Amino acid sequence: MEATVLFGTLFALCIVWYLVTSALIIGALQQRKVKINFFLIRMLLPFYAGKYQKITREETGKTGPLFYHWIISINAALVFAVIALLFKTGVLP
Repeated sequence: MEATVLFGTLFALCIVWYLVTSALIIGALQQRKVKINFFLIRMLLPFYAGKYQKITREETGKTGPLFYHWIISINAALVFAVIALLFKTGVLP
């Protein structure tokens, strides 16, 4: 399997992980009666993730696990995208 395809696939899987985690964070906030602006949700998602972190920290003393999934998934997607780009451009063999 070509490395570009491998890392491109890993990138796509991380994006799916990010989207599912984002939906779960929004659902958790709705259960806690936080108003969600669905018109601007893509732009406000980092705000909502921070709000989720703050609310779960106040409730339990620890940050909720969805926040860590959200952070790791988007950062992993960035890393895999850069690696795939480096393979595609020929910088990496």
